[in-house]
Amino acid sequence: MKKKLERDFTKGDTTKNLISVTIPLFIAFLFTMAYNVVDSIWIGNLLGEKAMAALTVSMPPILLINSVAMGATNGVSILLSKSIGAKDEKSTNKVVATSFVVSIIFSIVITLICEFSTNGILNLLNTPNEIYSMAKGYFTLYILGYILMFMYLYFTSVLRSFGNTTMQMISIIFCTIVNGFIDPIFINKMGIKGAAVATLLSQGIMVFIMIGYIIKKKLIKINFRLFNMEDLKELTKKSVPSIVQQSLPAISTSFITSLVSEFGVVSIAAFGIAGKLETILLYPSMALNMTITTCSGQCFGAKDTKKAKEYLKSGILFGSLFLTIITIFTVMFSKNLGSMFGAGVDVKNIIKVYFSIISIGYVCNTVTNCVLGTVNGFGKPAAAMFLMIFYYIIVRMPLSKILSITSLGLNGIWIGVLVSHIAAAIAGLSYFKILLKKQEVKLEVQPEANY
Repeated sequence: MKKKLERDFTKGDTTKNLISVTIPLFIAFLFTMAYNVVDSIWIGNLLGEKAMAALTVSMPPILLINSVAMGATNGVSILLSKSIGAKDEKSTNKVVATSFVVSIIFSIVITLICEFSTNGILNLLNTPNEIYSMAKGYFTLYILGYILMFMYLYFTSVLRSFGNTTMQMISIIFCTIVNGFIDPIFINKMGIKGAAVATLLSQGIMVFIMIGYIIKKKLIKINFRLFNMEDLKELTKKSVPSIVQQSLPAISTSFITSLVSEFGVVSIAAFGIAGKLETILLYPSMALNMTITTCSGQCFGAKDTKKAKEYLKSGILFGSLFLTIITIFTVMFSKNLGSMFGAGVDVKNIIKVYFSIISIGYVCNTVTNCVLGTVNGFGKPAAAMFLMIFYYIIVRMPLSKILSITSLGLNGIWIGVLVSHIAAAIAGLSYFKILLKKQEVKLEVQPEANY
């Protein structure tokens, strides 16, 4: 490994360290949102509400497989950050080599599974016949670029472990601009399939930018001879729970989409637009989750739980303040924002109610993600996974289903989502207090243990 650690999170002011890596990552996420929103804006305005509904139906499985990629690569970050924090260069090099090979193979397998399961996936989502062909056309083309997306996330996770989030920001900004220019061209020529083709081309450019940067700067060196089965086992232990964590929100979204589908195409279109707008309220917490995983992971490798706790506090305070501001803005201007997608009056009214009900839940979600990031950094992705199962499977999905069949109807679904946010924040904070005590006791008993 020729390039050494760019930022040591075991030293310096925690708030400054956290903000310095979170802001570039958040900006990257914002442009990722813009990257996706551009498709929706052009599709909604050029092709109409049916095409928007088709895109909405296609998005849950796309979010799911993208979440699998994020989870798998975040598992790499968990393991790599610990090696970096422990200043173990040999272990760091082996983790990079092993994870690179696995990432290529895994992404190819997922691509093949999705391509051969398209009909089953769309049927499972109760896709209406009137939009079925459009949804299928978009989904099958989008999946072709999955390998590119996976490898992009892999490289960003490695760089993030070394304290570099800037490159992710730069590459996604450039590709969002490219996508914005070519989207209307391909949509006018190919319909909704054109949006998928534009995305595929943009993803290819994004990956080549990342690879070019790494080669030029010699940030990492991948030596295939360092592939190690023991590291593969450890990587699997970290990645599988992380994949489940990242996948659960997408699974939940798929389930919620199927519930919303029962209320008609207008409701589906409104939920799709709300989901696009909602990303600006979810991405800050996602960015904090990932950066706190890296920060606390390095601290964990250096056996400094006090520093890790400081990162959690800084993340909660910074994230909650920021989310409060942008949530108020989104609730106030939700109808105006909906107009950007060509939404009609009925669609905009549903969007307004959606954000009004869930509002405080976004701050709770930030608290939860900060806790999950710290738990992951402590090398406990399985524990974080069970917290996410409680969040989505035990609370959100059944409660939303139950309330949807009451007189609350569509609003009952939104209330179920709100309650799950609140319950998850309470459960996460409670668990972390227990975990912290255990880690502090372990350090007192075995101060030199490589736990």
